[in-house]
Amino acid sequence: MGRNPDRGRNFTRYAFTPTVKEIQSEHGSREAYERMEAMAQHELGAKERRFISERDSFYMATVGNNGWPYVQHRGGPPGFVRVVDDNTMAFADFRGNRQYVSTGNVIDTRRAAMIFVDYPARQRLKVWANAAIVSPDADPGLAAIVSLEGYDAVVERIFRLEVVAFDWNCPQHITPRYTLEEIEALRI
Repeated sequence: MGRNPDRGRNFTRYAFTPTVKEIQSEHGSREAYERMEAMAQHELGAKERRFISERDSFYMATVGNNGWPYVQHRGGPPGFVRVVDDNTMAFADFRGNRQYVSTGNVIDTRRAAMIFVDYPARQRLKVWANAAIVSPDADPGLAAIVSLEGYDAVVERIFRLEVVAFDWNCPQHITPRYTLEEIEALRI
């Protein structure tokens, strides 16, 4: 499936720093990316909503107040990340190893970046967001949205993510991988 040139191009505002633009110029891609910058969409559309709702995991990067990045895998049942509206996503943060690195980083810097991957279809969506930590007691409405009936895990907090940019990434180097459920479905 090809990239849709009309979607998610506002990421260039955050990713294309002056140094990045200089390197693009040196390697001959700057002109093409200038055209991409002119086609910005700032809201999650139906394609993005559907893609996110079908994922059972993603990778999230945060940065601490010391300037060091931290990347973590997050998982749950398909659809555990909820698209609340055109610019907001949220997910329940379940009790884990109790390091709280992502939580602390979000409290300090209020930034997160996520990569959602569909390995069999070789698609990935990158998302930049302003992030906040929300207590389930402080926002019962949001807690109800992210609740996962029948999923046996303790919700400690909610990550609320205000999307500022997204981009559909090139599928060229995504190796197809399949979950056991996907393999079983192919055998039927």
